[in-house]
Amino acid sequence: MPGQFEPLPGGGAAVALDEVEISIIRSLAVQLLELIGPGPAEDATEDPLAELFSEGPSEPPADPVLQRLFPDAYSGPDVEATSPEQAEEQRQYSAEFRRFTENDLRAGKRDNALAVIRSLDALASAGEGGAVLKLSTEESQQWLGALNDLRLAIGSRLDVIDEEDTDLLYRLPDDDPRKPMVMAYLWLGGLQETLVETLMP
Repeated sequence: MPGQFEPLPGGGAAVALDEVEISIIRSLAVQLLELIGPGPAEDATEDPLAELFSEGPSEPPADPVLQRLFPDAYSGPDVEATSPEQAEEQRQYSAEFRRFTENDLRAGKRDNALAVIRSLDALASAGEGGAVLKLSTEESQQWLGALNDLRLAIGSRLDVIDEEDTDLLYRLPDDDPRKPMVMAYLWLGGLQETLVETLMP
């Protein structure tokens, strides 16, 4: 079980984590939370109905990591505009889509990161140097979402766009300053892959 998730009888998943691994994942999840930012509830809105229908931003974020986490819906390498009019139309569609979906997307990503932090804090409060993390099926889904977001964030910082870029990471020399980030990226990828396997029917 070390370093990989395994299915639990009746659903869910388990993985053995040592103290350093717990600390790394928790630290990354906290950084992800800080990057995503506070939610509308934390901005102190008192009317739950107004919060439900509150509009999000219409422009893409400036940070490249947030652009990867919250991409435009109607643009990108798979959607090419053939004219300036089409490009403007795509921009307008993307702005409209972002305005009505980004708040919910941010809330979901925040919830997933918080679920990771809480489950790791529960392990730490057990007072053991390392422990076996046991997740329900719902918690496994939240972990899967958070691991995906963490890999997207780290991959963005490493300029990983496709599989070819990932292959290059394996060939980085040990003295490359990006090496620790690369190791975290690859390790999280292994965790994510084994967690996906536990959730498959």
